[in-house]
Amino acid sequence: MAADPIAAFGDSLAVPSVVCLWLAVLLRSPAAVRSPQQRGLLLAVATAAAAMTLNLPDVVSYAMRDPQYSHTVGLVRNLIGVFSAGAVLYFVAAATTRGRLLRRSAAVTTFCLLTALVLLDLAAPGHGTHTIPPHGDPVPSLGYWLVLISAHLAANTACVALCWRYGLRTESRGLAAGLWLFGLGTALAGAFWFVYLLKLIFGATAAMPWLPLLMNLHGLLRAAALLVPVLFGLRRSVSDVGTAWRLWPLWRDLVEAVPHVALTKPRAGRVVEFLWPPVPRDLLVYRKVIETRDAILILNEYVVPGVPELARHHVVGAGVPAPRRGAAALACVLKEARQAKLDGSAGRSADGAEPLYVPSSVHGPTGTVEGSDLEDEKSFLVEVAQAYGSTATRTFAPELPEPPELPEPPELPETAGK
Repeated sequence: MAADPIAAFGDSLAVPSVVCLWLAVLLRSPAAVRSPQQRGLLLAVATAAAAMTLNLPDVVSYAMRDPQYSHTVGLVRNLIGVFSAGAVLYFVAAATTRGRLLRRSAAVTTFCLLTALVLLDLAAPGHGTHTIPPHGDPVPSLGYWLVLISAHLAANTACVALCWRYGLRTESRGLAAGLWLFGLGTALAGAFWFVYLLKLIFGATAAMPWLPLLMNLHGLLRAAALLVPVLFGLRRSVSDVGTAWRLWPLWRDLVEAVPHVALTKPRAGRVVEFLWPPVPRDLLVYRKVIETRDAILILNEYVVPGVPELARHHVVGAGVPAPRRGAAALACVLKEARQAKLDGSAGRSADGAEPLYVPSSVHGPTGTVEGSDLEDEKSFLVEVAQAYGSTATRTFAPELPEPPELPEPPELPETAGK
């Protein structure tokens, strides 16, 4: 591929990368403002978006109309860029064990670098656009560009090392993906400034057409890194709503028989339940799982002895696949226990009886269910809910043997003398 098409393709990504960066900043701002660990990251991306906005071709073209404007836009763009590098250093410092001290050091270093750039700009002879021309001295000065490039390279190198290190250590796929995307984007930004350094020191220009592509890909990757939690959260929400939707028929029938286990009464229909959930949406599937489980444990007291064994034989005869027979048998027993409860049968003591269901979830000190156990329980209860509406469950009609009749007691002979 020729050099010009590479530069043209890189320039075509300028507006999409800036739009994606600002969109990511807006979407992540509410959560990041509440989290001290994410503020530095959000600030780094926001300032990078501002610097790249000032570097858009239309903005540059407008600034070039007046040398005074071109100088102001160039200086502000570079100052924002250094501030963004300082925010990256702040993000790196926040993730270390000596975060507080290093954050202060990053703030002081950033302030010194910004001050140095302003002083170097003021000390240079009158000039317009800040640039490193193909021939001749850099504008405004060599020292100015060395300070600017060094600041970016130092911050980017530290950030790439941090993202790589913690991306390998974390067990969270979402966090690892975010760190690696941010690290890759930062590495591209470092390559951008390294190419400028080669041009500044050695006059090398072979890689210059790649600069727009490097910078704009950096913007897209950083935006993607910032949006990873949003995408994972959306995926989790969709999955939870799907789980709660499939659990709803079983949950509704069990809650009808054991209403006191439910925090809220069932709505008129499933669609209404999910359009206007009675609890916060992020707790919807949690409540459905916990309430379904509690109802099953209570209905254990209404199971007639012998029904679980008959249910197991029934699902085998109905051709239920082996992996689903446990859930199908439980669904059959639940149908009978629920009906017995609704018919007013007296519950019996569950002590010594075979339990219908042994929950896999474990409650932590805060009352929440630990992640892996809750996922296992959700999966099993969804299988039970699917089996509950199946033909095998509807056709289950246990015929228990009649209890043997007790013989009549023998008549006592009449006592003598009566």
